Amino acid sequence: MSLKDKRCIPCEGGIPPLKSEEIIPLLQQIDDDWQVIADHHIEREFKFSNFQKALDFVNQAGRICEAEGHHADFELSWGRAKVMIWTHKIDGLAESDFFLAAKIDDIS
Repeated sequence: MSLKDKRCIPCEGGIPPLKSEEIIPLLQQIDDDWQVIADHHIEREFKFSNFQKALDFVNQAGRICEAEGHHADFELSWGRAKVMIWTHKIDGLAESDFFLAAKIDDIS
């Protein structure tokens, strides 16, 4: 089963964030443009030809976040949308973050 087909599991805390050796195999299953930042979060910048297309992408990705109950952070500007994902409750990365990234990759 690919990551995009898995469901995000709400995190109640009480689990440790993933370590580097746990992050690497998950990172290899999403688009190469995702970057791990300080083993804390993943981020990817998407480019578009205008503001409206970037906004449409953010809205579509936001609907995925709502459906999954797992919410990314977004930066939006003309022709660009940056997505940052981590599990806020544990202040680090969990498997579900990579599930969400894979689902967002599917719309890009």
